[in-house]
Amino acid sequence: MQPTLEFPDRLRLIDDRSTAFRAAVASATDLDAPVPACPGWTLFDLIQHVGRGRRKAAAIVAAGPADAPPPASAWQGDTEPPRELPALLAWLDESVELLASTLREAGPDRGCWTWWGDSQSPQTAGGVARHQIQEVAVHTYDAQLTLGAPQPLPAGIALDGVEEFQFTCCATTVGWPHEPAVVDYHATDGPTWRLRLSGDGARVDRLAAGEDPGVADASLRGTAGELVLAFYERIPLESLKVDGDRRVLDRLIDWDPSA
Repeated sequence: MQPTLEFPDRLRLIDDRSTAFRAAVASATDLDAPVPACPGWTLFDLIQHVGRGRRKAAAIVAAGPADAPPPASAWQGDTEPPRELPALLAWLDESVELLASTLREAGPDRGCWTWWGDSQSPQTAGGVARHQIQEVAVHTYDAQLTLGAPQPLPAGIALDGVEEFQFTCCATTVGWPHEPAVVDYHATDGPTWRLRLSGDGARVDRLAAGEDPGVADASLRGTAGELVLAFYERIPLESLKVDGDRRVLDRLIDWDPSA
């Protein structure tokens, strides 16, 4: 059984991936280098996005329960991030520490606004922390890829990331507009998750070891890290083993429950 990460573990993993991201970008010689995984972005844009994203998440958690995110003035500040690498890294460090200190002060159960609404992820500081691990982990991969040295996502982060993505980005009470379908995600280094799609929405469950839930309409199989990178469109689905009706996966990729 995959262990559940506790809140202190999540804070530690945010710090771990933030340190890895910083180490990657600190070796850069050209901040205008294009980021292959983010078309149109330079490395400077990526660093700016990561720093501002941590500041925004901190402002959201600090604001507590709300019907909308705080205004941009609460997290953008009055000045642009510096262009010189040493000053930019210092600004990035401040951004990461602001998020860490805000999460520590809030604790896992403080409510706050989240963009994922009625998903299976909680609208709490703990839910934000869980998602922040994946945000920083995937952007660390982006930075490493830009600099020619991509590394697999750490196994523990990747295993948690499969479920976090499904709970946050796929689960919804908005009705699935096609015939009901079942999609399985098999982690070769972990469990299987089942996504059930119907007129009642989308629901995700982690299958118990030895459970036989029946045949899915479509499935993806790969390491947990490969699954996460495919979810975030960093690698193509063809990089994994695809079984069943590919049309279900294509419809799922195209589906926007908020539309």
